[in-house]
Amino acid sequence: MLNTNNPGTRPLLTNEQLASLGGGRVAYLKPIRSEEVGRLFPAAPAIQPGLQLFALLAADGTPIIVTDSRDAAVANAMSQELEMVSLH
Repeated sequence: MLNTNNPGTRPLLTNEQLASLGGGRVAYLKPIRSEEVGRLFPAAPAIQPGLQLFALLAADGTPIIVTDSRDAAVANAMSQELEMVSLH
């Protein structure tokens, strides 16, 4: 998390601190293009370019799942008892 009050300073939280927020039970949903899948999920097979997908990510940015349905991503978070947060 960047300190937006003073852009030249260090982050307010380290990746480890961010990951521990909510006891590791916090996740967020990120709309992505299929071209981004390989970067987030290196083991994923090739996917047709130009598709709108949804990635469920842990608080520290660790990828959890990718799907073509927002509802499926939310359902997965709920089944894993993850607390969903919004990013703006």
